[in-house]
Amino acid sequence: MPRAVILLSGGLDSATTLAVARRDGFDTYALSVDYGQRHRIELEKAKLVARSLGAVEHRTVALDLRAIGGSALTADVAVPKDRTADEMDRGIPVTYVPARNTILLGLALGYAETVGAFDLFIGANVLDYSGYPDCRPAFLEAFEALANHATKAGVEGTGRFRVHAPLIRLTKAEIIRLGISLGVEYSQTLSCYDPSPAGIPCGRCDSCLLRAKGFLEAAIRDE
Repeated sequence: MPRAVILLSGGLDSATTLAVARRDGFDTYALSVDYGQRHRIELEKAKLVARSLGAVEHRTVALDLRAIGGSALTADVAVPKDRTADEMDRGIPVTYVPARNTILLGLALGYAETVGAFDLFIGANVLDYSGYPDCRPAFLEAFEALANHATKAGVEGTGRFRVHAPLIRLTKAEIIRLGISLGVEYSQTLSCYDPSPAGIPCGRCDSCLLRAKGFLEAAIRDE
């Protein structure tokens, strides 16, 4: 079976992406990154998801982006709460982590080179996270081109790297229905940007609100 590296945060989207990669016939190598995020308890969820969805291997890389800051997730900046859909659609939110997906995909690319994989999976989505510049198709296409110029296999022509974003144009409800059909246990995931130390979601940040909206529209109970 071909191998694929899946960026696995421990959230709803990345868990579904891992399930999709398995459905599509890949041996899956999951990669999580401890980048100093305030919601780093999600990494414990990633371990559960990787195990339950049969990842061949799951690695966690530590890279502290708090040294850069600039985000509510990596600096002493308040996470926005109780925002309306209109407010979420305006501009780039303060929860954007500068260059995060570029960095994470770079790590995934390096991991892929070491395990002989040419397919990278990321749970990017332009409908629910349209404010994030590094979740757009144009960015993912550009990174794919970069990957094939920046690697030994790309230069030698022994393989071509591909970036997959299977959820890119799905609504949250569609993502949830897809995941349920593929056996994802969403009780093992965490989507909150500002959970309690015990991992209890705040229920008020953008990510919590979008998750709740998705389950409501999918007519599925989040438990």
